Amino acid sequence: MRIPLSAPDITQAEIAAVESVLRSGRLSLGPKLAEFEEGIADYLGAKHAVGVSSGTAGLHLCVRALGIGGGDEVILPSFTFIAAANALRYERAVPVFVDIDPRTLNIDPARIAAAITPRTRAILVPHTFGIPAEMEEILAIAKRQGLRVIEDACESIGAEIHGKKVGTLGDVGVFAFYPNKQITTAEGGVVVSSDAGLAAWTRALRNQGRSVTDDWLQHSEIGYNYRLSELHCALGIEQLKRIEAILRRREEVARLYRARLKDCAAVELPPFEWPGCRISWFAFVVRLRAASGKLDRDAIARELLKQGIETGRYFGPIHLQPAYRASTPPAQPLLVTESIAARTLALPFFNQLTEQSIAQVCDSLQAALR
Repeated sequence: MRIPLSAPDITQAEIAAVESVLRSGRLSLGPKLAEFEEGIADYLGAKHAVGVSSGTAGLHLCVRALGIGGGDEVILPSFTFIAAANALRYERAVPVFVDIDPRTLNIDPARIAAAITPRTRAILVPHTFGIPAEMEEILAIAKRQGLRVIEDACESIGAEIHGKKVGTLGDVGVFAFYPNKQITTAEGGVVVSSDAGLAAWTRALRNQGRSVTDDWLQHSEIGYNYRLSELHCALGIEQLKRIEAILRRREEVARLYRARLKDCAAVELPPFEWPGCRISWFAFVVRLRAASGKLDRDAIARELLKQGIETGRYFGPIHLQPAYRASTPPAQPLLVTESIAARTLALPFFNQLTEQSIAQVCDSLQAALR
């Protein structure tokens, strides 16, 4: 692979921090966890942050902590990573898929109201590819209907709406730090909330249901092993120190892509700016124009792969996945989702991507399109 789809940005400082933890002998539930949680909370402007083993674990704990269970309905887009729906199914809740806005690829607030039933308990809102969702409208709907709001900010750390960080606007938010994310802990995530009780319960659930007043073999709740190790936290602490430089670099990579592809008539580029918002660039996802119906996205991806350029087909709609197709049909036609999902192609995108590599990707893409 000459140019991978993503790559983590690891410096000697991260390596030294992880080595220091290994030499300390304290590998779990130690001072680095508290330091990382405090650092994340401070950066986001959140009252409470709880480190967990993954974004998926964080979503699951949010569902549990909000008391969402068997038969409860949660509205979310089908155009997102499957973990969002899986976290609901873990608790036997029912995902209710609605369509997306064709510009931002986020959940369409206009579709939410029509999907609400007496069994609806919450709205799960991903900020797709780091572009903030229409939270003002969504929160207004939730307030009128008495619904909880879970923000899936796994792809959007640092994104803002009118100066406020996404993930802190709903009842609870989740961030993820897989190696393809803006910053990484290798594996890991964080749950954030302004509710002290919810945060305390999340801490207990991540550690086998052990509350702060329990001893090591006492368990107040039925919980999970969703802990985040000291090694992961040490890596995350160093990454967090550089987060603004990392986000600026990713914005520059997106800018270089736009400059190279702005005159390519066969593709539609993602929005580079959005009113009142700061985009946090997780991925650079182009889409073949609907008028170019004869173009085969998958054939183009295969052609690029032959040249050593990896791409991603973000996202395969959840309602069309084998695990969901028969059991969870959407309540509404998802015409925008299905049209766009067949045409999206994520190009290589990471901090160290050089201008020369970007030129190679763009030239190869345009040749494949021709």
